[in-house]
Amino acid sequence: MIATREAFERAKWLRAELERHNHAYYVLDAPTVPDAEYDRLFQELQSIETQFPELQSADSPTQRVGGKPLSQFAPVRHAIPMLSIRTETDTEASGAIAFDTQVRKELALNEGDPPVDYAAELKFDGLAISLRYENGVLIQAATRGDGETGEDVTQNIRAIRQIPLRLRTDTPPAIFEVRGEVYMRRDDFARMNARQEARGEKTFVNPRNAAAGSVRQLDPAISAQRPLSFFAYGLGETLGWDEAPTHAALLDQLASWGFPVCDERCVARGADGLVAFHNRVGALRDSLPFDIDGVVYKVNAIALQRRLGFRTREPRWAVAHKYPAQEVIARVADIEVQVGRTGKLTPVARLEPVFVGGVTVTNVTLHNQDDIDRKGVWIGDSVVVRRAGDVIPEIVTSLPERRPSDARPFVMPASCPVCASAVVREEGEADHRCTGGLYCPAQRKQALLHFASRRAMDIEGLGDKIVDQLVDAAIVRTPADVYKLGVLALAGLERMAEKSAQNLVAAIEASRKTTLARFVYALGIRNVGEATAKDLARHFGSLDALMAADEAALLGVADVGPVVAACILDFFREPHNRQVIEELRSAGVHWPEASGLVGESAAPFAGKTFVLTGTLPALSRDEATSLIEAQGGKVAGSVSKKTDFVVAGAEAGSKLEKAQQLGITILDESGLRALLATAMQPSIQISENNETNP
Repeated sequence: MIATREAFERAKWLRAELERHNHAYYVLDAPTVPDAEYDRLFQELQSIETQFPELQSADSPTQRVGGKPLSQFAPVRHAIPMLSIRTETDTEASGAIAFDTQVRKELALNEGDPPVDYAAELKFDGLAISLRYENGVLIQAATRGDGETGEDVTQNIRAIRQIPLRLRTDTPPAIFEVRGEVYMRRDDFARMNARQEARGEKTFVNPRNAAAGSVRQLDPAISAQRPLSFFAYGLGETLGWDEAPTHAALLDQLASWGFPVCDERCVARGADGLVAFHNRVGALRDSLPFDIDGVVYKVNAIALQRRLGFRTREPRWAVAHKYPAQEVIARVADIEVQVGRTGKLTPVARLEPVFVGGVTVTNVTLHNQDDIDRKGVWIGDSVVVRRAGDVIPEIVTSLPERRPSDARPFVMPASCPVCASAVVREEGEADHRCTGGLYCPAQRKQALLHFASRRAMDIEGLGDKIVDQLVDAAIVRTPADVYKLGVLALAGLERMAEKSAQNLVAAIEASRKTTLARFVYALGIRNVGEATAKDLARHFGSLDALMAADEAALLGVADVGPVVAACILDFFREPHNRQVIEELRSAGVHWPEASGLVGESAAPFAGKTFVLTGTLPALSRDEATSLIEAQGGKVAGSVSKKTDFVVAGAEAGSKLEKAQQLGITILDESGLRALLATAMQPSIQISENNETNP
């Protein structure tokens, strides 16, 4: 049946009216109609949409609850990465002063210059979410994930009535991504736990875990039953929006368009303003209706934010300032030793369960023998436990006056508790290490898990349980053995059906094609994280060049100091490591490489910024990124006036449009390959007008 004009107009009015009532009730806390009247309007809209299915729309209040259960969450790549901000661990006023001092230094301000204005906000203890609106309608919600790729949780987010399904404006931008935090109020958390307990079901540890778990429910109906709330605090990708001049103005704009924005915020003038805000919120902290784990300071002026820029993956213009952590007394039942993937022996205190900072703590890392001796911790002692920065539990000190007669000191074992190999402590090192290397099952398992991890070789399905079985059965001894696995060998493992085995073999096969940065990171070299692996790949261009580098060459890499250089040299001096690398190459693991050593300052693409959009015919995004970075270029997530090239493939979207508007050079894959080929010729540099000069 075709909808009548009358039905169309009535449905449109009902949607707007119901959303108006939702906003008044859930955001403004000022109900405008009785529940019975709301229910009557809701049921009328449901009836019209049932009679005329074509009138259903994504922004209808009837679509907030529903949808079939999912088997898994689809990945969502963020157009603009959801970056974390630096944490200031100095919980006193000096922490705020230090941030202001650093900002003024970066901006080259003198003592006589006026104070910097900051947008001061609360740091909510929940789950970061990105909401994507297109032409004013919510079309996708995604978790932060690893910052670059999150999970699609749109169905679950629609159930949060504080989140508008349509922007409250008649002229919405074409694209408008709102960043914010899903959280659970303390009173809602208490009521939910009471219901769970009355039903004999599992209760939750704290509001943050409850909120995160609710958002990641595969069944939207379950998620819809959880009392979730939301605060907006920033933006991601936008198109067709006149940018706000300040962060405070942005928050006001978000509030006017229907988003809940926390009222506990202000514009603070200089260090004194930051200290005053930190102190005021600290006094209010326990009385707030929700949990926070600090406050956030952001340089208010957007223009100044751009001048300050980023440090690795953290903005220079923002910081999270923590509060002094909570402390309790607990008893150390035992101290055990864990062996890490690099062979480091880490003592872990097993505590009698204690509730601190919103979580139940049973295990606390003691780092090394020096840490234990300094804190005077014996097995059987009563100790002071603190959640440092409200995140990581730590033992502050022991209480020897409470020490029982059967308490005993801890001594690091002389042999590895896993493989019985000798334990050594190198000169100048605080840590004890197992000498078993790859022969130690504990190191072998962790090394394999790291090798297969998402940011390394990305072998989906090769998780803890599978690795445990493969190592325990002596099927896999080194990462190279992973590429010898077949369906028959895997299908014989516990809880591994033939289909799962086929999927894992396919993931292993796909991982043979990777990038140099991922491969270097996957090797698990001590002190070489993801960022350093990228720097090494960009600087040397090829693995052979990296393996042949001496200390002087390594020290020429950005952010590589003597300690990291020594770790790299030690790793490649070990014949066994080189043997495993050659076995991996023989197994078909490969990546794009540059033709020869590329110094950062002399790199052809040095100072050039590229943006990738759409799907290229042959190159994956990681491969294209690796090739660009190998020549000294930078790959950014969004287009701006500072972008030099946009590489566009099939189904390129808003980034291509913006590049065309700004007059930025646009390349297809063949154009990128031609530029790379030119760049890799000796004595060629890419000039400012995007031509080549000898």
